[in-house]
Amino acid sequence: MRYLPLTDTDRRDMLSFIGASSIDDLFVDVPAQARLPGTIPGLPDHASEMAVERHMARLAKRNLSAGEAPFFLGAGAYRHHIPASVDHLIQRGEFLTAYTPYQPEIAQGTLQVLFEFQTQVARLLGCDVANASMYDGSTACWEAIVMARRVTKRGKALLSSGLHPHYVSVAQTMAKFTGDALAYRAPTLDAATDIDALIGAIDKDTSCVVVQYPDILGRVADLTPLAEAAQAAGALLVAVVTEPVALGAIRAPGSMGADIVVGEGQSIGVGLQFGGPYLGLFACKQKYVRQMPGRLCGETVDASGKRGFVLTLSTREQHIRREKATSNICTNSGLCALAFSVHMTLLGEKGLRDLAGLNHALACQAADRLAQVPGVTLLNDSFFNEFTLILSKDARDVVRTLADKGVLAGVSLGRLFPAAPEIGNGLVVAVTETVTPEDIETLAKALEEELA
Repeated sequence: MRYLPLTDTDRRDMLSFIGASSIDDLFVDVPAQARLPGTIPGLPDHASEMAVERHMARLAKRNLSAGEAPFFLGAGAYRHHIPASVDHLIQRGEFLTAYTPYQPEIAQGTLQVLFEFQTQVARLLGCDVANASMYDGSTACWEAIVMARRVTKRGKALLSSGLHPHYVSVAQTMAKFTGDALAYRAPTLDAATDIDALIGAIDKDTSCVVVQYPDILGRVADLTPLAEAAQAAGALLVAVVTEPVALGAIRAPGSMGADIVVGEGQSIGVGLQFGGPYLGLFACKQKYVRQMPGRLCGETVDASGKRGFVLTLSTREQHIRREKATSNICTNSGLCALAFSVHMTLLGEKGLRDLAGLNHALACQAADRLAQVPGVTLLNDSFFNEFTLILSKDARDVVRTLADKGVLAGVSLGRLFPAAPEIGNGLVVAVTETVTPEDIETLAKALEEELA
């Protein structure tokens, strides 16, 4: 039996009070093609628990999971090995007893974990200060754009063509409600980044320039000239990192002058999990800390002189007047942040560098082998663990065919950029420490067969 505590009269009264004629009026902002008319097709109105379990098990068997096949998917979500000790430690009782510190000083363990997490993120991203995390990388990116507007009092953001299109989509959706102007175009299959074009586009109305590092095609660029040009014009540089493991091998954006550095922390301690929950990273220069969204945990001493932790800064709408809040979508992903911090602690600085080196070495091995396949051209020879191949046919068809053969070959640019057919032959391939030389050879042979 479904639990429906409201009667038809209750629903009519509530709709009448808010001036809606029907429940459908509450969903007018959702495009009609995205709404489901009626019940879910193929499912009965009711079934026993055992019948539901059997049905869901049959559906699950249709999936090809990451551990069951050669896996080269990336583009913002990466498969890395997570030590079993991470899952063991995050389930300890002292971490499970407090979700979020609304009465913060009571949850000293939670606050200490977040304090350590902030320290790790700030050092990793090369910034002065980091917050206690955000929902995910895409919303952190949007929050950085809004923060830049508060700092500069300007309303135009330049988005690099190398920025992940999902991040762009989130920013475009939110900008509809704030009036921010976003300048963006899809990338081209070019080995060079659009740094020079971004520098030339900066003007007196620009609040920030948003650039991904490494970018969606895997390209790595020196951000120093872009940071200098933006700051000379009174704008900020926002750097987006979707693969934090890369920072074990390449320079941190903050060290190249980025004012705000955001990113997705999923790669460290958090599994793929079919797309979430994930973990937003957010850091900035010290002088902008009061404009930073979210919460900041600090270290202090109590009345007895003992070490303690407090919420030093809390600018979200649940804590202060809504009109004074810097954000209303900045709840920290506490459990994911804990997993990140535990994994990072287990790695240490040397371990992170070793992990990054292993990723890069395997990616170079894969790029060299795949470039030998007839019908395959390597776009960029400067990358971390992700690069773009140009195939002799539409990459979407190749990906589907290889998936049917048990090889997850990568992410097609046609899928990421459906409105840009001219880059449809592009395939983004990610290679992490979980990929073996045998996996690389399997992919190469599969591409040889498909492109013959």
